[in-house]
Amino acid sequence: MSITPDDGLLDGFDTLVLGIGNLLWADEGFGVRCVEELDRTHQFPSHVRLMDGGTQGLYLVHYIQQARNLLVFDAIDWGVPPGTLKVVRGDEVPAFMGCRKMSLHQTGFQDVLAAADLMGHKPQRMTLIGVQAEELEDWGGSLRPLIRQKMAGALELGLAELADWGITGERRAVPLAGKDGLVGNDMDIASYEAGRPTLSQMGL
Repeated sequence: MSITPDDGLLDGFDTLVLGIGNLLWADEGFGVRCVEELDRTHQFPSHVRLMDGGTQGLYLVHYIQQARNLLVFDAIDWGVPPGTLKVVRGDEVPAFMGCRKMSLHQTGFQDVLAAADLMGHKPQRMTLIGVQAEELEDWGGSLRPLIRQKMAGALELGLAELADWGITGERRAVPLAGKDGLVGNDMDIASYEAGRPTLSQMGL
């Protein structure tokens, strides 16, 4: 089942699969796009929630508090070749995300984890699956082809991590249409990319 922060806190889940980042800043949207694709292609047990966390920051704290298991997808920068995938687990997750700040949402997510910890409800298991971004300075841009190609590998890593936690996703017989998926308001990746003018249309 998928939710967004506007849905309010839903009882009954103990595993949260969260995509964070800004869809409007090119590769910054990687985390959200990964969870969008996971929701489009797979179904999970009712105790697993998939969420577009966007740049919600501290608004996510109640969801983090409720989660016993937390799997996060994100684009981060650790100074390695673009497209490099990395898996970080446990107490390294908040520190790793803050090692080189690319955007305000990372600081916000550190604050979320710190707040949940202070309240005594830190997830027992945390895993971050990140990709080294290629392009961030492209307002309104979508994922660069290299980064989009890395989504499949990131999702394989995510599914393997969930399997290690005893959670198996069932592949949908028919993938969800964009309008029925996790990201609404014509911001699903197909609608978003179709609606963006080409460079030639912009006279560039």
